[in-house]
Amino acid sequence: METKSSTEPTIPPNSATAWQSPENTAKQDSNHYLCDQTDPSQWFAMRDLKRPNAKTHAWQLLTDKGFTVFTPLKWVTETIKGKKTRRQVPFITDLLFVRSTKADLDPQVQATPTLQYRYAKGAQAKPITVRDDHMNTFVTAVTNAPDTKYYLPGELSPAMIGRRILIVGGPLEGYTGTLLSIRGTRTPRLLVDLPGILTAAVEVSPEYIQLA
Repeated sequence: METKSSTEPTIPPNSATAWQSPENTAKQDSNHYLCDQTDPSQWFAMRDLKRPNAKTHAWQLLTDKGFTVFTPLKWVTETIKGKKTRRQVPFITDLLFVRSTKADLDPQVQATPTLQYRYAKGAQAKPITVRDDHMNTFVTAVTNAPDTKYYLPGELSPAMIGRRILIVGGPLEGYTGTLLSIRGTRTPRLLVDLPGILTAAVEVSPEYIQLA
């Protein structure tokens, strides 16, 4: 899957792309994550080994130190003091992406025992990185989607991958990809990949769909 559009997306004011705890509900837009192509930084896939209920997490630590951090989110409903509250939490507790140079990020990893690089199987010498265009498209997609379903590698069977389409309007205009194919699904969902790491199935308006 690839995007052919170079237009920066317009993000609605209610979109959120970073983990929001009850104490941190500030909204951010995906333009925050768009990359300067002259910047030598890369998106590193990282692992945070702290417990989910820890008071501070790696994303907070790195954000406070000026790093750009992204975490895929999901909505959950919790009961706090007898009142149901809906909030966003990381889809994978220990997964985060950090845009930096390895030279700048290495000292943070060395100083934080629970922060680690992610490595591909059989490639322990080279941390997993994500291409800027893949990350930009992924962030734009999940930022603008009211509801996102995520799939880990191997969870999407060939039968779940539908028609190839071109998006002809909205924030993902120019993106070519495939639809999720699940019987009984009424709302079209576009599959957007972080190759080998995660796939997002985001709702897309039928008016923006053109067969590729």
